Amino acid sequence: MQPTSLDDLFATCRRSAVHLEIRDSYGVEHESGALQQWIATGTRDNLDPDGDYWRPWATTVRDAVARGVVVRRARIVSTPVSAYIAYEHAGTVVNLAIGELVRWLPREQALDVAVPCNDFWCFDEGIVRFGLFAGNGALVRHELTADPAAAKLCTDSFETVWERATPHEDFRID
Repeated sequence: MQPTSLDDLFATCRRSAVHLEIRDSYGVEHESGALQQWIATGTRDNLDPDGDYWRPWATTVRDAVARGVVVRRARIVSTPVSAYIAYEHAGTVVNLAIGELVRWLPREQALDVAVPCNDFWCFDEGIVRFGLFAGNGALVRHELTADPAAAKLCTDSFETVWERATPHEDFRID
């Protein structure tokens, strides 16, 4: 199966899009300046869903949610959290504003949860888009599969994490 953009996968999604994040740090180049600002000041300037930084993602998610797609994101994190996770936590208000549901699960509460070794998006419980990252957090590539066993593993692991996780508004990082 050839890699497909998230925009394409969201455009064809009909019921659910779930995202599991399991890393404590990502080396996303376009975030580096904002992350360094966060580390230095504890503030984020890019929290406008309609601003240049967020607009493409906000449009994709809002369009899906308007069609009735439930978009959920769960993050398994080490505690105390890394600087990157604190930065991500501060920006999650935008994810919520555009219609995503977000929960957090401390890694120590996931000891008996079988999860894939890579972050993933799973669309309509049938198509999985894995994100493969280098040790420094840089994205290496995406792998797309419609393998039923992979989709079931991802769906089942996400649901287990989701049930245990704390909604964003109740999750404290300090």
